[in-house]
Amino acid sequence: MPPQPRPLLGVFDAMMITVGIVVGVGIFQTPSLVAQTAGSPALMIAAWVLGGVLSLVGALSYAELAAAYPGTGGDYGFLTRAYGRNVSFLFAWARALVIATGSIALIGFILGDYLTRILPLGEYSAAVYAALAVLALTAINLLGLRTSSRLQNLLTVFEVGGVVAVAVAGLMLGMRDAPAAGVPAAAGSPGALGAAMVFVLLTYGGWNDAAYISAEVRGGPRAVVRTLLYSIALITTIYLLFVVGVSYGLGFDGLRSSEAAGVDVLQRLMGSTAAQLIGALVVISAMTSMNSTMIVGGRLNYSLARDWPLLKPLGRWSEAGNTPVTGLLLQALIALGLIAFGALQKDGFTALVEFTAPVFWLFFMLSGIALLVLRRQDPGTPRPFRVPLYPLLPLLFVATCGWLLYSSIRYAQSRHAGYIALLVMCGGVVALLALRRLQARALAPSN
Repeated sequence: MPPQPRPLLGVFDAMMITVGIVVGVGIFQTPSLVAQTAGSPALMIAAWVLGGVLSLVGALSYAELAAAYPGTGGDYGFLTRAYGRNVSFLFAWARALVIATGSIALIGFILGDYLTRILPLGEYSAAVYAALAVLALTAINLLGLRTSSRLQNLLTVFEVGGVVAVAVAGLMLGMRDAPAAGVPAAAGSPGALGAAMVFVLLTYGGWNDAAYISAEVRGGPRAVVRTLLYSIALITTIYLLFVVGVSYGLGFDGLRSSEAAGVDVLQRLMGSTAAQLIGALVVISAMTSMNSTMIVGGRLNYSLARDWPLLKPLGRWSEAGNTPVTGLLLQALIALGLIAFGALQKDGFTALVEFTAPVFWLFFMLSGIALLVLRRQDPGTPRPFRVPLYPLLPLLFVATCGWLLYSSIRYAQSRHAGYIALLVMCGGVVALLALRRLQARALAPSN
């Protein structure tokens, strides 16, 4: 029997991977955007609370799926069971080509931008640093799951500690400069709340990746459920503490006008050392998100190879390290290609990453619908965890994804770049047809 994934992760390890994916550099950018869009402190806080609630609703749906169908493929496995291999292949294509690898590359550029300020390496300095980070983290992941998860635990603890420290600094600044924390007269509106939710849910995104390691968490399905629910609770707490801290320290008007709320808080409180501290925190956050995305991303390639015989080389699994060797190498290769493309055509790279959001929300919505489909198609499978208030909560999750799919399509059209998402999916259809044709020839009896 070929090597199989083994349950080497505890609930804490899985939580650190999940939290590391979600709590990235975005939390330092989006609070100002949410404040600008919401228009009032009450609606701003409501948006962040609602983001946590909606993420919890989604996590409950994923918890049932992951508990009933544990594996290394996450959404890929759910989509395969509900709709067949064609739909799940297109998901794997989009995730491997852009969604996961594009996220790794984009975070690498953010890391490179900050390191370039310390030690520039020439015209393509940010790209060089990004590529070095991809190579270093891939090498660590190839050493094995224990090594990469221990690094992840350390990075995530530092990252969360840094975010909480900035929040506490904001509270201290607000107590010191009480007039700065005044509340503006802006009232906001329900429509403003809806627009703010686009940025909020973007910042909460990534918690579903816990499903990719469900077969490698000790304690079985119930441990996976605890991982998802505990992670969402921790993420929501961290985000609320950060938003309240920086808005109290800068005042709501100050937060709305800030381009880097964390930097402004520390700079007012500590002076010139603030930039160095925030720079170090951003570097740690970037490394945390890159490493956790790599851990789960390589496992999708492994699951894909098991379903398509012609892609069998992608399924090479290291029994010693409990890690998908070929999947990690392919992921690194694609990420390096995107980094090279981004270095030469930065605007095109940014569009490639940002405007595939419609693809992401489409498959996210289909995963939510898969729960409803599998409840009907596969009622005999044991479900150690069932979504409460079924089908109300899954339908709420699906409706949320559908609204964000619509919003992301409109945004892509406004930037005249919606064609990129369409090109990605068309390329996937071509690859699927070619793969099915080659597989049919391979299975056809020879004359």
